[in-house]
Order: sequence, then C-alpha cells, then structure tokens
Amino acid sequence: MHCPPVRIQLRGGAPRPDPPLWRNHCGYLQRPRNRAQLGGGGTNTGLEILRGTAAPEDQYGYVNRTGDGRILRSSSKYFRGPEGRVEGSLCINMDITGLVMGEAAMRELSGYGAGTNTKEVFTSNVDELLEILMEEAVNSTGGQLLTLTKEEKVAVVRYLDQKGAFLIKKSAEKVADYLGISRFTVYNYLNQSQEGDAQEKEGDERGEILDSPGGR
Repeated sequence: MHCPPVRIQLRGGAPRPDPPLWRNHCGYLQRPRNRAQLGGGGTNTGLEILRGTAAPEDQYGYVNRTGDGRILRSSSKYFRGPEGRVEGSLCINMDITGLVMGEAAMRELSGYGAGTNTKEVFTSNVDELLEILMEEAVNSTGGQLLTLTKEEKVAVVRYLDQKGAFLIKKSAEKVADYLGISRFTVYNYLNQSQEGDAQEKEGDERGEILDSPGGR
C-alpha cells in the first residue's frame, strides 16, 4: 500500500523545481504519464486557505474521498513563510478503499450487526447461565438487588420461571440465596406467579370468546 507525500504550493506563481516532492506520483491521484506535470493537485480546502476564508490547521488521520469515489486517509501539514503566511502544505494520502471494502465484506460474511443478532447467551455451565438470568431478572425490575421490594422479588421469580431457570438443578436454593430469602419463600413466590399467569391466560381466553361472532 503506497502512502506517497504530495507537496502543494499555495502561493501564486510557478512552482519551484523540486521533483521528488512536487511531481505527483500518487497511485490514486496520478495523471497519465504523458500528462505528468510538476505540482501536486490542490484541494478545495487549500483554495479556501489561500483565499483567506479558512484558517490553516494541521490535521492527522482524517478521511476524505477523491472525485472518483476512492476513500483516503490523509494527514496534512501547513508551512508558513517568514511573514507568517501559509506558502505550502505537505499531505500524505493513503488509499483505504480496499480496506473499507474488505471490512464491509467481513461484516457481511459474519452477519454481525445485520439485524439477525439475538440475545442468546452461551456459557460454559448452567450455574453461570443461572447467574446471568438472575442479574437480568433484577435489571428487568429497574431496581437494585439490595433494595428490592416483595413485589419486585415476585417479579424476579416470575421472570426466572418464564426463562426456564427453575429447570436447572438446585436453582431454587441459589435464587433464594441471591434474593436473601428462604427457599420456601421462593416456592411461594413461584406459586403466586404461576397462579397469576393462569388467571391472566383464563381472562384472555374469555375475552376471545366474547369477541367471537357467537359470543355474548
């Protein structure tokens, strides 16, 4: 990958002979060989600085584009004359078009961030999975573990039940320790949660019957 420097004269008049820097050899800015000329091509920023409508500021690692759409990462340094006036600049351009295209291809291949990601979590063991589920359950209440109310603890147990956490062996004891309650209380909350779910389901079924054409 080439990162050739281009030196641009910003003052009027013909450029001074300085072939190694003045001649434009950038692969992505290169003119045809039979049209090679002394002096690197300027930019709109250079014109604004020469006009006095923009302040010259050294910039490093910024990204821009060429007229044909190629992507460059550039760094620019401005040089002042004895009177403090900007007389020229040194710009190093690196064509990163291939890198950007490669990055896009890798993302497409991996599928990451493409809207197909899920919240599925892979763990090394079920105990670690239970820890994650308990943290998620507390976070779902919007409260803090040490200040959870009874209603919030019931909601935590309900969340864990819906996630299948109590299918894990000895999960009730671990949940009890985590919430600072007894195992009996966990089972009590679990019963309350399941009874509430059953009543909610029954109410939904009754509503569907009433909403049906034959309902009253």
